[in-house]
Amino acid sequence: MKVRIAELIAFAIVIVSFIIAAYYYPLMPEKIASHWNAQGIVDGYMSKFWALFLMPIISVLMLALFVAIPRIDPLKKNIQEFRKQFDTFIVLILLFMLYIFLLTIAWNLEMRFNIVQFLAPALGILFFYAGVLIKHARQNWSIGIRTPWTLSNKTVWDKTHALGGTLFKISGLIAVFGVFFPEIAIALVLAPIIAVAVFLFGYSYIEFSKLEKKPAKKR
Repeated sequence: MKVRIAELIAFAIVIVSFIIAAYYYPLMPEKIASHWNAQGIVDGYMSKFWALFLMPIISVLMLALFVAIPRIDPLKKNIQEFRKQFDTFIVLILLFMLYIFLLTIAWNLEMRFNIVQFLAPALGILFFYAGVLIKHARQNWSIGIRTPWTLSNKTVWDKTHALGGTLFKISGLIAVFGVFFPEIAIALVLAPIIAVAVFLFGYSYIEFSKLEKKPAKKR
């Protein structure tokens, strides 16, 4: 089994997260803030062990899934056509997980900041690159905008992903503005991406319906 450079980088990021968790373990209080509401106020706590090691463990599971997908997907040949973009996405999402982990540690070391405001640009970057990935994605069962209609018709898949790539990029750019407007940061992050997801679901159905009606018109 060939190991790709991106997978090695991703593995290194996971190892770094475990090292950080082990280093800060003796420095952390027994009860650690681990969840914040939309206003950036702490509303959840975890024990020290789980607060420090849960994120690295989740990162391991995510990496395992990302490594497996291109090897087990029934349409894995299609994934190879956009493997470069997918590999970059793997690295970016694990860096994002590490970033969240570092913000959590910083907060529990008595640094105070609006965590939603700090998350907004990181999510914006992730959404923007998801747009790059989506635009290049070829029909498969694991990656992309997988509705019953995109999976059933290649033309619908291509049209939905061409539009979806652009809309995800726009959502990412809007999310970045959350860093300048912390009071509405959560809305700038969530509202566009939810709207895009709902729109693309409907768009794929409409495009599929148009193709289904074409033969009837010819008769």
